[in-house]
Amino acid sequence: MARKRFDDSNCSVARALNQVGDWWSLLIVLHAMYGTRRFVDFQQELGIAKNILCDRLARLVDNGVLKKVDVGEHGSRFEYRLTEKGRDLFPVVIALRQWGDKWNPAPDETPLDLRDKATGQPIQTVQVQNALGNPVTVRDVFVSGDAAPGSKKDSA
Repeated sequence: MARKRFDDSNCSVARALNQVGDWWSLLIVLHAMYGTRRFVDFQQELGIAKNILCDRLARLVDNGVLKKVDVGEHGSRFEYRLTEKGRDLFPVVIALRQWGDKWNPAPDETPLDLRDKATGQPIQTVQVQNALGNPVTVRDVFVSGDAAPGSKKDSA
């Protein structure tokens, strides 16, 4: 059975998952955020098969999350770097890391201690805030407009 795609979906979460929602893509983005640049380094750090890594890197480049840069050392040598679109995934990746540390911690290991470079202070838990800067939960929000579930536009 062919995998369903959500390119034309009204749901922005579904469309985002088209670009970064498989098992490996966000891990590749995470490692790019940590400074990994070369194919061989992604492959070694993630333990991912070369053909799968090649496919995921190509998709991330096609989707504008990474860019492939010819660094020209010793003939053709390429590096993969985050684009602005890729860097904008930072809060998403951090939120997933924090959620995973809370609900599915690694046995016998402490979570990574992420700190602000400028202050040395730990980073805070990612929160959704209202326009006044106050934290909100799923119970505090509603969907309005044409994209609301059950609306005529949503059911098309």
